[in-house]
Amino acid sequence: MSQPKRVTAIGGIFVKCQDPAAIREWYKSHLGLNTDDYGATFEWRHSDEPEKKGFNIWTAFKKETTYFAPSEKEYMLNFRVENLEWLLGELKNEGIEILGEMQVYDYGKFAHIVDPEGTKIELWESNDEEFAKMFGDQVTK
Repeated sequence: MSQPKRVTAIGGIFVKCQDPAAIREWYKSHLGLNTDDYGATFEWRHSDEPEKKGFNIWTAFKKETTYFAPSEKEYMLNFRVENLEWLLGELKNEGIEILGEMQVYDYGKFAHIVDPEGTKIELWESNDEEFAKMFGDQVTK
């Protein structure tokens, strides 16, 4: 049996800004993003299973957010992964520090690591069917 893929896609891009509501409105007005309080969601289809939806997210956070900690960067990356529990075991064996505990929600599992330059990375094993039920009406197509 082959090993699961590590990262399968970019899940999202998260940025810090002075006024998240104003930034969301700017992206809505000028770039056509269908924004809400969480940012914008982009829908796509799996190339090997076109009936399956996938999602990417863009989100603006307040400049003071602690969600990116311990990173001091102005952005955080979110990567979609195939099997988060397996990957966390592999990363731990490779000496990569896992920040906190894995979080499990209806729409997916999440965990965090930090790269060698201090950028916090969120790993997301998405449950796209549940995600679509919860956030599907905010999709930018």
